[in-house]
Amino acid sequence: MVDDLIEVRHLSAHYDGQLVLEDISFSVQQGELFYIIGGSGSGKTTLFKHMVGLLKPTSGEILYSGVDITRLDEDELAAVQRKIGIAFQSGALFNSLTVGDNVALPLREVGSIDSNLIEAIVRLKLSLVGLAGTEHLLPAELSGGMMKRASLARALALDPPLVFFDEPSAGLDPITAAGLDRLVLTLRNLTGTTFIIVSHELRSILGTADRVLMLDRGKGIFLGGVGEAQRSSVPRVRQFFERRANPVNQVQPCSPL
Repeated sequence: MVDDLIEVRHLSAHYDGQLVLEDISFSVQQGELFYIIGGSGSGKTTLFKHMVGLLKPTSGEILYSGVDITRLDEDELAAVQRKIGIAFQSGALFNSLTVGDNVALPLREVGSIDSNLIEAIVRLKLSLVGLAGTEHLLPAELSGGMMKRASLARALALDPPLVFFDEPSAGLDPITAAGLDRLVLTLRNLTGTTFIIVSHELRSILGTADRVLMLDRGKGIFLGGVGEAQRSSVPRVRQFFERRANPVNQVQPCSPL
């Protein structure tokens, strides 16, 4: 039986008094490539920020291996967060540091790892994501795809069991995006790392996802496999997977999610 690594129970959240996530419940199993999907303004990024402890929900629970992070104090939450890798959409690399120093940051924060070992780990992680020999480069010298890979290498630095990847394909050309999709799939198969990926890129979802949670206006409207989603009777889910636009007279304004 596969164990749940993370479980979200009846999560609701408000922003400036407005309900932006409503009664979201799901679990993610160890070793899954799990996608949080939906259109712009559906609540994907807001849910992501709650799941990594950057925001506190109005109600509900977020459990990592049975521990509810919504009830932890700052130090306890930090201890859990050290077991989570995060690759942000923008890369979030420090421009004044080399690629190697960016990847080394979480290793140095631990405080007990020998500097020679840190250098070896950095080389290994960069090689793992296809960036061998780039330690000396600055982020400004990287392409968009390379920056995403460097961010992923940093997220993997401490060998976390769980990695969040926010919009990995955003801003990339189709060939580079496909290469990044293959990389994530290879890393999961090679290391057994669980990936939770926030995305609205249909090609990536169809090509790599084990299961998807689809949000629409802050509500969970589908949870299951990609094949099930393609056969779903929920109109909004079918529309997404069939890549059909809204009729002009039915276009909805974006919410502040």
